[in-house]
Amino acid sequence: MTYLRRHFIGCALLWLFVSIAAMAATVDVRDCGAKGDGRTFDTAAIQSAIDACAARGGGTVLLPAGKYLSGTLHLASNLRFELTRNAVLLGSTNLDDYTEARLPDGKPAADCSRWRHALLSAEGITNLTICGPGVIDGRKPYDPQGEEKTRGPHGFLFHNCRNVVVTNVTFLDAGNYSIFFTESDDVTVRDANFLGGYDGVHFRGRPGSPCRNVAITGCRFETGDDSIAGAYWSGIIVSNCQINSSCNGIRLIGPATGFDISHSDFFGPGHFEHRTSHRTNMLAAFCLQPGAWMSTTGTLDRVRMSDCTVSNVTTPFHFVLKPGNESGEIVAERIRVVDAYMTACSVESWSERPFANVTFRDVSVTFAGGATNRPLLDMIKPPGVDARPLPVWGFYARNVTSLTLENVSLKTASPDTRPAMFFDDLKALTLDHVDYSDADRSEKAVIFKQVGHVNRR
Repeated sequence: MTYLRRHFIGCALLWLFVSIAAMAATVDVRDCGAKGDGRTFDTAAIQSAIDACAARGGGTVLLPAGKYLSGTLHLASNLRFELTRNAVLLGSTNLDDYTEARLPDGKPAADCSRWRHALLSAEGITNLTICGPGVIDGRKPYDPQGEEKTRGPHGFLFHNCRNVVVTNVTFLDAGNYSIFFTESDDVTVRDANFLGGYDGVHFRGRPGSPCRNVAITGCRFETGDDSIAGAYWSGIIVSNCQINSSCNGIRLIGPATGFDISHSDFFGPGHFEHRTSHRTNMLAAFCLQPGAWMSTTGTLDRVRMSDCTVSNVTTPFHFVLKPGNESGEIVAERIRVVDAYMTACSVESWSERPFANVTFRDVSVTFAGGATNRPLLDMIKPPGVDARPLPVWGFYARNVTSLTLENVSLKTASPDTRPAMFFDDLKALTLDHVDYSDADRSEKAVIFKQVGHVNRR
């Protein structure tokens, strides 16, 4: 072994040992002056602990049991922010204690506003963990200058970050989203609780720069707004979650490729009210609607929903394409739904392009039913941002290239005089063991309009 090679290996090992030592450093916020009495303003002390770890190249900021009153805290790379049992980070109710999110070069973002305020903030960093079992209590501050003249700071906001882990911590009463992030990759949210506030986890990329490799697993959502929402996603997993909301369970408002939702329970009514409207009813479980909130471009493809239960929602499935969007493959399988109380499942493209290939397999849905009229089918208009009542009680499809319903059961709890299903402008339709036994079995029970090929078994 040459001298240069030995020197290189020695330097590499030294760097590794120094890095491990730096990451092993723990700074107790009380040693930096934090009181944790719920009355003393501890922002400066906690930020000092964060900065001390950052100066060492990383480490753990420890919040022992106590209540730590704080405004915005700016996190750093290679940081573990740990809230021990009975530790509570209390968000200030004074909106002046929150600052705009900063970009890595220190300049404000072009779209900085009160909407970019948060209790925990991070931009352009890597290797960050926020862990419990403590609580991050936003204390639901209202901001008359915020979104909807109501929403306050987010719980945790980050932008352009990599390798972020949030685990075993509870977010309570965030002023807006509990977690909000943009253009960030390799994010794990595991065994966390989201109680109150607006959206639980909301994340967005942009055209050409989606949020990649995000896993949300084993979490409990009891949110006032959508539990999981966002746009421009790639490689997303949601699994083993309990999803309760006073809005939608999952609301996708832009393109996504490789989105898998499995082994999760969706149920209403919401345990925390929607703070703008004060409603508590839960809307759609799976709400996929690129372009519904804002103009988006791109593809909805490789989306799979499987092995889930759904109860007490307006509708289990609300899939919509708006102009500028297109789709590839979407599959829903092994899903059981009871007490869908307002509207039929729908797959409807109002884009210049149809839904491409949509399959429902081993799906059972029980609707409330009870309608006694037969509304006009030609009066259906594009939806807004949420599912709306339809002139059929079971299933509505519009502008689809290939739709398959395989081993699908549609029932009503009360008799309903509307048609069971309406298929409009489909190139190919497969109905394989589709049961709508509670419906009128006449030809009016299933309506076909401009359907190219129908395969019924």
